[in-house]
Amino acid sequence: MTLTVGFDLDMTLIDSRPGIHACYVALAERTGTFIDADLAVTRLGPPLLDELAHWFPKERLPAMVELYREMYPSIAIAASPAMAGAREAVAAVAAAGGRTMVVTAKYEPSAKLHLSHVGIEPDVVVGDLWAEQKAEALREYRAGVYVGDHVGDVRGARTAGALSVAVATGPCPADELRAAGADVVLDDLSAFPEWLTGYRAAARA
Repeated sequence: MTLTVGFDLDMTLIDSRPGIHACYVALAERTGTFIDADLAVTRLGPPLLDELAHWFPKERLPAMVELYREMYPSIAIAASPAMAGAREAVAAVAAAGGRTMVVTAKYEPSAKLHLSHVGIEPDVVVGDLWAEQKAEALREYRAGVYVGDHVGDVRGARTAGALSVAVATGPCPADELRAAGADVVLDDLSAFPEWLTGYRAAARA
C-alpha cells in the first residue's frame, strides 16, 4: 500500500507569522479596532474565527472573516517563507514513492497560494479542518502519518489512527506535544527525511 503522509501548514511547512502579523495590523487599521498582532501570532493553529473572536463582537465576526480573507493574499503570501526542511520533507515522501497531502485549518484557497509561493506541491490540499476534524481528510486519503506543530494536530492524527509526528516549531513545546500523545517529536522538519528512512526500514523488517 502506498504510504500517504499528511502535513499541517502554518508553522509546520510555512512560517506564516510575518504574513499573518501584517494582515492583522492591516485589519486593525481598516476597522479601527485594536488587535494585538504580536499576541495573535503566538497562538497560531486554531481557525481564524477563534482568533478574531478575541477582538470583535460576535455579530461582526462573519464580516471580519470575509474582510480578512479578502486582504490576505496581497499582504500575507509573499511575507511567509517555507520552514526549514519543509521542501525536503515533502520531497522525501515523494522520493520514497509516497503520496503527500496538506490538511490545515487555514482557508483552502489561501493554503494553496502559500504552497505555490514556496514551491511545495503536495498531491492533495484540504483546508478548513482543525484538530479532530482533520481526521476526516486523513481517513479519506488513508494517511498513515500526520505531521504537525500543534497539540490539535496530534489529536487529529490520533483520531484518524495515523502516526503522529510532531515538530516543535510552533506554539507548543516538545514536552507539551509528547504529553498530548505525539508518537514522534522532532526539533524541525530538517530531521524528517532521516526519520522517514528509518520508519520505512522498520516497517519492512
